[in-house]
Amino acid sequence: MARAFEPDGVGPRLFELLRVFLRLGCTSFGGPVAHVGMLHAEVVQRRDWLDDARFADLVALCQFLPGPASSQLVFALGFHRAGLPGALVASTCFTLPSALLMLGFAAGLARLPSGAQAGWLHGLLLAALAVVAQAVWSLGKTLCPDVPRAGFALASAAAVLWLSSSWTLPAVVAAGGLVGWLTYRDRLLVPSAASAAPSAAHRRFGAAALLGWALLLVGLPVLAQATRWRSVEVFDAFYRAGSLVFGGGHVVLPLLRAELVPRGWLTDAQFLTGYGAAQALPGPLFTFAGYLGGVMQPGGWRWGLLCLGAVFLPAWLLVGGALPFWDALRTKRWAKAALAGANAAVVGVLLAALYRPVFVESVHDAVDAAVAAVAFVLLERWKAPPWAIVAGLAAVGQLLLRP
Repeated sequence: MARAFEPDGVGPRLFELLRVFLRLGCTSFGGPVAHVGMLHAEVVQRRDWLDDARFADLVALCQFLPGPASSQLVFALGFHRAGLPGALVASTCFTLPSALLMLGFAAGLARLPSGAQAGWLHGLLLAALAVVAQAVWSLGKTLCPDVPRAGFALASAAAVLWLSSSWTLPAVVAAGGLVGWLTYRDRLLVPSAASAAPSAAHRRFGAAALLGWALLLVGLPVLAQATRWRSVEVFDAFYRAGSLVFGGGHVVLPLLRAELVPRGWLTDAQFLTGYGAAQALPGPLFTFAGYLGGVMQPGGWRWGLLCLGAVFLPAWLLVGGALPFWDALRTKRWAKAALAGANAAVVGVLLAALYRPVFVESVHDAVDAAVAAVAFVLLERWKAPPWAIVAGLAAVGQLLLRP
């Protein structure tokens, strides 16, 4: 029998969560799909914290919501085990190793002479190209299984490339949700409700979390416009990106790029260098935000922490807020249909990012194109681990390629 959260013995449970998720944060290579497999093996098979049905239900919730699915699953598992303190401990421990590595990478990069960076940094750009191409291919097969969704993905890509604005991306995803609702609302199967109704206290907590998420999403842009404080503008940019990422962590690439590069806070080359390096690290891809904050200005580790908090906060608010209402929501055809359309739009958004900035910044000649193509085949066909591709292309870049 799976063991649910009990108030007694919270201290030992928190220490257990710290040990388990800190170890997973140091070893969870391979991206969200691999993370889910590792989490299932740890919390269901090895520790019996919950059963397969409940685990699958939490996975479905995290795939439905915007944000980093594996990080939200960690939050939900911690909440199941030890309430809100457990969720915070599990999330922090799972995120901390790669966050520290990303902050360290940003600090080390700033201290290197520019001549020492050229070759291997160009290799990281090509690694980013291969990884994004593989993500587009994989997501396209999963999220665009029919002609209407494939067509809408292509239309979304065209719209993003044609209309260059930070609001284009959320508008395209919202349009995808509307198209999905119109197209699939009577065609998709939904499960029946199975869980017991949540307690009144749990519903109040969920409503407060969802209200807090919405108020920040609406209020931060207003506050940033009124104050012109750089810290508020940065927090707003990362919070908004974290609130609108459907389809997996790779989709944060175009959302963050649209917020940061046009404002001149950093260059496309700086942006993609960190994105490439993030593929070699364990844990959630969203810790890429720590690197971005670290390179935006000198002494940037404080900005890195600010960006990390901003990009993960909406994910935690959304999953904590949705948990009490998920059993009812997952039975609604309109919700599943809207998600189908939004996910198709997400594929188009990522396809547009694959061309600009990733391809434009990384490929300068036929040799670059060939190296990236080989890396893509290694990832997609031979299932090479991303960290090995990143390390290999950094070495190839230093030895053979010019920036």
